[in-house]
Amino acid sequence: MNTDFETDNKIDFKKVKTHTKWDEFKRWVPSIIITPIAIYWCLNWGNYGLMDNIDLVIHEAGHVFFSLFGKFIYTLGGTLMQIILPLIIAGFFFRNSYRTGVQFALLWLGQNFINISVYASDARAQKLPLLGGNKVYHDWHYMLGALGLLNFDQALGYIIFGIAIAVFLTAIFMPLIIRD
Repeated sequence: MNTDFETDNKIDFKKVKTHTKWDEFKRWVPSIIITPIAIYWCLNWGNYGLMDNIDLVIHEAGHVFFSLFGKFIYTLGGTLMQIILPLIIAGFFFRNSYRTGVQFALLWLGQNFINISVYASDARAQKLPLLGGNKVYHDWHYMLGALGLLNFDQALGYIIFGIAIAVFLTAIFMPLIIRD
């Protein structure tokens, strides 16, 4: 006696695809692409490129967006936007179970943390050229000064750089976290 349920199950079993070693390799392709990029960014800490220019636009937009919340949050807003935007994108991809999107959004987040670490480390020296020249103030000099932590700018820069490395490692090992 063949019921509709049994017939449907036979059809479903025919559609089941076996998992091959090639499928396993394909899961790691984004990690293979991300790894040398992350290493390059880590080894070239302080050198600026195209991504840093994109980050600068986002950073400045963050100041505009957070301008309603007082001087300290306005100042922090540039850095916050550099963190929030890639996190929103990573969250979107995560929610939609798109691992590769999460990985590349995390790669961008890690790159932003490297960018932020350079800026924070420069708080006392203030040697980085700022958009607006001498008419503007150094965000991290102001924030760390207001918190009485200006002497810890280098240590904070290294901590933020460590966060970048942790984010890169998370992106690289994402196939172990999210399975397709």
